Amino acid sequence: MCIITLKKNYEFRRILSKGKYMSGKLTSMYILPNSLNVKKVGFAIGKKAGKSVERNRIKRLLREGYRLQANSIKDGYNIIIVWRNRKIAKDCTFDEIYREIEYLTNKLNLRDENYENS
Repeated sequence: MCIITLKKNYEFRRILSKGKYMSGKLTSMYILPNSLNVKKVGFAIGKKAGKSVERNRIKRLLREGYRLQANSIKDGYNIIIVWRNRKIAKDCTFDEIYREIEYLTNKLNLRDENYENS
């Protein structure tokens, strides 16, 4: 499965300003419905999160956590996951990030009811 990513600055600005959001312990998730029947995702991590090695590690963990849950998320949304710098990046585990994404998608009603976890 290929993840469609948001890359343009204007896409990020529009979703961050007009979208609905929910914050967790590690991340915030912004969503905005799109007119397409696909889901697009973007990841934002500020420079305060650490050096490039640590930021890239967090991006990899966020992408993988999202990828594993992408089939159970409804289509038709633009999603941005923002790292909140609450925890040092090198101390963070994949399980924490995975549970955080799962929690936020449930709170924002992004879970597809028709999806069966098989």
